[in-house]
Amino acid sequence: MKHIFTGLLLLVISTSFAQVKFEGVVKDSTGVALELANVVAINQTTKTLEAYAITNDKGRYKLNLEVNQTYNIQVSYIGMKQISNIVSTKESDINKDYTMSIDNSLDEVEITYEMPVTISGDTITYNADSFKNGTERKLGDVLEKMPGVEINDDGEVEIEGKKVGKVMIDGKEFFDGDTKLATKNIPANAIDKVQVLKNYSEVGQLSGVTNNQDNIAINIKLKEGKKNFWFGTVTGGSGNSKDSELYLLQPKLFYYSPNKSINFIGDLNNIGELALSRRDIFNFSGGFQQPSQQSGTNISLGSNDLGFRQLQNNQAKSINTKFGAANFSYSPKSTLDVSGFAIFASSRIALQENSNVFYTDQTLGIPDENTSSNTQQKSDLGLVKFSAKYKPDGNNQLDYDILGRVSKDEQLNGTFSNVVGPIDQNEETNPYKINQNLNYYYTMDEDNIFALSVQHLLQDEDPFYNAVLQNDPLNNTDVVNDPFDDTAQDLGLDGTQVTYDVNQQKRVKTNQLDAKVDYWNILNKKSDINFTVGTIYSNQQFDSNIFQTLDDGSDLETSTTISGLSDVNDIKYTFNDIYVGAHYRFKTGKFTISPGVSAHAYSAINDQFNTKTTDNFFRVLPDLNVRVQLKGTETLDLSYKMQTQFTDVNQFAQGLVLNNYNSTFQGNPNLESALSHNINLRYFSFNMFNYTNVFAFINYSKNIDNIRNVSEFQPGSVIRTSTPYNSGLDDESLNVSGRFQRRFGKLQASLRGTFGYTKYNQFINSQVSVNENYTQSYTAEFRSNFRDAPNFQLRYTYGLSDNDQGTRRTKIYTNAPSAEFDALIFKTFTFKTDYTYSRQTLDGNSNSFGLWNANLAYRKSSDSKWEYELKTTNLLDTASRVQNNNDAFSVSTSEYYIQPRFVTVRFIYNL
Repeated sequence: MKHIFTGLLLLVISTSFAQVKFEGVVKDSTGVALELANVVAINQTTKTLEAYAITNDKGRYKLNLEVNQTYNIQVSYIGMKQISNIVSTKESDINKDYTMSIDNSLDEVEITYEMPVTISGDTITYNADSFKNGTERKLGDVLEKMPGVEINDDGEVEIEGKKVGKVMIDGKEFFDGDTKLATKNIPANAIDKVQVLKNYSEVGQLSGVTNNQDNIAINIKLKEGKKNFWFGTVTGGSGNSKDSELYLLQPKLFYYSPNKSINFIGDLNNIGELALSRRDIFNFSGGFQQPSQQSGTNISLGSNDLGFRQLQNNQAKSINTKFGAANFSYSPKSTLDVSGFAIFASSRIALQENSNVFYTDQTLGIPDENTSSNTQQKSDLGLVKFSAKYKPDGNNQLDYDILGRVSKDEQLNGTFSNVVGPIDQNEETNPYKINQNLNYYYTMDEDNIFALSVQHLLQDEDPFYNAVLQNDPLNNTDVVNDPFDDTAQDLGLDGTQVTYDVNQQKRVKTNQLDAKVDYWNILNKKSDINFTVGTIYSNQQFDSNIFQTLDDGSDLETSTTISGLSDVNDIKYTFNDIYVGAHYRFKTGKFTISPGVSAHAYSAINDQFNTKTTDNFFRVLPDLNVRVQLKGTETLDLSYKMQTQFTDVNQFAQGLVLNNYNSTFQGNPNLESALSHNINLRYFSFNMFNYTNVFAFINYSKNIDNIRNVSEFQPGSVIRTSTPYNSGLDDESLNVSGRFQRRFGKLQASLRGTFGYTKYNQFINSQVSVNENYTQSYTAEFRSNFRDAPNFQLRYTYGLSDNDQGTRRTKIYTNAPSAEFDALIFKTFTFKTDYTYSRQTLDGNSNSFGLWNANLAYRKSSDSKWEYELKTTNLLDTASRVQNNNDAFSVSTSEYYIQPRFVTVRFIYNL
């Protein structure tokens, strides 16, 4: 590895010193500098575009050219006559200015070479072929080579530090714009252009009156040969490991024409290649956005899924997955578009994990806990969505969407704790969810626009939980040797049994309506005003009961021994918000200022045990957004908002609820809302003159009277009961992040950094605890983008998590260097390899691991139908990974086992 790095360094040095600078200014005949003019250099020997530049606001350009070469320099600008001249380089830098004249000719201009990057307003267009060297296979391989575009660790696309919200292909949504499915499946050889659409608006009628600076979409333009034909890949393969035979089948097929599109993605394998993780699918919202999103009200509906133990970077002891997804769009006529998708995902996952848990406050007598666990997860999940858009004319548009989701999940977990002993846990659930959305937009005239947005949610969750713990019926007063006894007595369990076989049934039904009407009046070219009337109505029903299965197999309905509590819950929780809002927006010079205010009448009622608890009040919430357009591609955004935060029905459940073998929960019917203040400042600059991309973000939040937990631990045990309460104190958080990226010819360097600070209050065993957490992370990256030479990426990440939790302060250090290398050999072989090393240090103890993957593919030519690939994952046969984490009570070190070395042979057919 050391010799590889040395060779790469020598390549970089030789490349840097063998170039000359060719720079100057482009202006018009009156001497005014021309911003965003295109300057390209075409090598006269190879007839290829070797360098390109876009002028800055002062008309300056700069190219890095090879020494002793002859170039055709072409300068172009919309409405100007193209300039073309021959330049020969020596070993000295060249400075040359260009003056352009107005083009009055109506003749078509033949463009032989396309600019790799062009900017027009809020649209950045990348010519995909300018960033390919032949080793790319999927969209993600191409995107990560484009300046200003990032693929984060979750496989999502980020631009300007913001996640891309939608991916389209030739203007048609790809699975509702899911970026992860797009980056991993769209073939690279089908891509002609990548358009980045900043300030993207779903509805053209509202593009001029709404703030869309956080909305970014990507539109993929296909090559001409990929339209009106099926294209894609079908991959099949097999292999072996020391534990099992391996297999995979991955068809990925696409069809696009002017009025319809069909996409199909299939994946069947037992090697851990997940098209989408379970978390990805549950976050697959189908593009729904709540109408009240910007109203100032934030209501949580809670989550009652199984809380599956999440995979670490999609790695576990074993993973078997089945995945099928189909997406279509069809335009039977110009005024109507219909689309939809169906997704089915099935997985069988085995996890093995060892954990050491260190509780933060050592004065409370909570023992540190060591656990070892084995978990089997089964999940079958289906998603179906249908959408219709009707636009009879430019003044009317009607949208309707319906999304349904159903799943069947099961998790079996066996854990041994040095404090509690052996525990078997079984969880099952079969929830469903139906979400409907209706939007209507009406433009009365050029100054008056109306919009109606209505969303309805129907959700039914039915989690079942079972835990089996050992019990010695002869020592129920000996908590040290029989640690679950105190909790069993609180729950009303029969202590004469050999085991505590405790069960809990829950049912949570949610019915929510979110609707609003907007009216915009455009006062003049620089100002408009918006009035909003809306409502949120939410009704939730929560039922639960706990029972014990006795040694003889019969069931015992439990009865808690805690006065005033019950093992049964039967709650109805109703929330209503009726609000009106006004926002005024005006432009002055470089500033766009949007102050606003909303007035809310709130009502929250929970009804349980024949007692109603009501919280009715009125609140005014201000907000402000200021945008400064410093230059065409340089912006500064400042925003402030005040929000009222409401919790969900789970927090009000006064009867006891089992969360886990070591955690019971008692809700609080007297909870009230919390108030939050949020202010953030965002800066972005994309300088095409020197290919510098700068992004910075600062966010500060303050929550007043936030909901926190009072936690009581059993004496000498890790088993606790938690109850929420309004703290009456202030919780704060500060997050700072930034990125600097710069290109030097074919090389690119970047530096990213994040800093986070949080402070919150809680009670543990009747003692107040103030938690302060500091996190820092810095990543330096250096990569190349050669067309003919091999390419590399070097990255180093340093992280620090500093947790001050009362009497114990813990610092976790992370050092993670990584390297990637890919090369096109003899134009037929593609070799790729990547290596990641990670070392984490906690209290002076270090744990480390390394992961190395490699694959070699053969394709006779870029147009060949067949490709053959040998792929190896986990070449070092690393058995486990180590991860350090912290939460409100503790810091933990977890070792989890991963799949062994896998070697597979794959056959890929390109349609």
